[in-house]
Amino acid sequence: RCLVGSEMCIRDRMKSDQTHIRKHHMEQLYHTTQLIGIKDKNITLNKVLKHKTHIEMIATLDYAPGNCNHCQGKQIKYDFQKPSKIPFLEVAGFPSLIRLKKRRFQCKNCRKVTVSETSLVQKNCQISEPLRQKVAQALVNRQALTHIAQDLAISTSTVHRKLKEFTFKEDFSRLPEILSIDEFSYQKGKLAFIAQDFETKKIITILENRTQITIRNHFFRYSKEARNSVKVVTVDMSGSYIPMIPKLFPKAKIVIDRFHIVQHMSRALNHTRIQLMTQFDKKSLEYRALKYYWKSVLKDSRKLSLNSFRSRTFGETLTPKECLTEIFHLVPELKGYYDLYQLLLFHLQEKNADYFFDLIEEALPHLNQTFKTALRTILHHKQHVINAIELPYSNAKLEATNKLIKDIKRNAFGFRNFDNFKKRIFIALNMQKEKTHFVSSRA
Repeated sequence: RCLVGSEMCIRDRMKSDQTHIRKHHMEQLYHTTQLIGIKDKNITLNKVLKHKTHIEMIATLDYAPGNCNHCQGKQIKYDFQKPSKIPFLEVAGFPSLIRLKKRRFQCKNCRKVTVSETSLVQKNCQISEPLRQKVAQALVNRQALTHIAQDLAISTSTVHRKLKEFTFKEDFSRLPEILSIDEFSYQKGKLAFIAQDFETKKIITILENRTQITIRNHFFRYSKEARNSVKVVTVDMSGSYIPMIPKLFPKAKIVIDRFHIVQHMSRALNHTRIQLMTQFDKKSLEYRALKYYWKSVLKDSRKLSLNSFRSRTFGETLTPKECLTEIFHLVPELKGYYDLYQLLLFHLQEKNADYFFDLIEEALPHLNQTFKTALRTILHHKQHVINAIELPYSNAKLEATNKLIKDIKRNAFGFRNFDNFKKRIFIALNMQKEKTHFVSSRA
């Protein structure tokens, strides 16, 4: 009875395990070949040799032959082909290869000889399919081509061939409602154009240069309905893009990125600080104060730290605000520009467009040439700046994409071929990746 009861318990347990596997869409593996990734049941592992540098698996491919492909006659088993060397995935941390003997078949009628085929490797190919899939996965993960080749113990040209297999077709039938455009550095002195969907972060297009002719020719390939569907275009303060946008997207509002507006004003304040600093002797207290505490001058006054520090310049313990007070006491001319910058920053952050432009028009006649140039540029793009203040859109997502592009370029130590660079960007950023849920040891 005990034996019968134990057998029943084992059967029940096996049934529950099988239902658990079906429930969670898992596959149960029964053989070593399946465990290491060989799914073809016609392959038999005969011997495994472990060398100092790699693992070598000796296997045979054999099965009952079908009819002849040429005359449909009956085929018989002939002999085995010379073993082919097939690079395979890592096994126990070592590179591995399979020396596979393939069965040959001969037709009784036409006497033609054919070689057995397997899903492990494509016909007339020496690279295994699991290894090719591993190469594709590494390309998605933004690894350099030479590093992929070294990790998988294959040639760099093999990785290049896999990269060339990727193709991306642009859909010229539709455009997103909110479009972000910018440029990024491709090579030293060369800038490429990029357009991205603001909502989904999907890259719409990448062009080799950012000339108006290239951009126009590309976007005019879209239908008029598709271009009219664009409602908002976010852009930096570049003079080359803004005049072109109304012609390409007639119904779109132009939104200048708020970061570039702040950057424009902070650069004007910084140039003013440098102009005032160069008027003093390099050993004077005024020069040293303006030189060493430039970050406090440019920082938002509401974000200044309340912690005190030992100032070597002033020879006492001060907070950043007290340090600024000392600087303005030494150089009173900077105080007016600093207050104007902080007020403009406040109205921009609080989305007070009327106060922002009223303050600019009121202060403009009394400023130096550096500040006048910067604020006149903002006035020139008044409506676009108002859109930036009122609408919740910016180029922040596209700037993050540009940072990822820089990482791809740095990992590869640059690209000579723009098409390869473009493919790597699309593979890394446009392809949907499946999430893998790792099992913790404590789970």
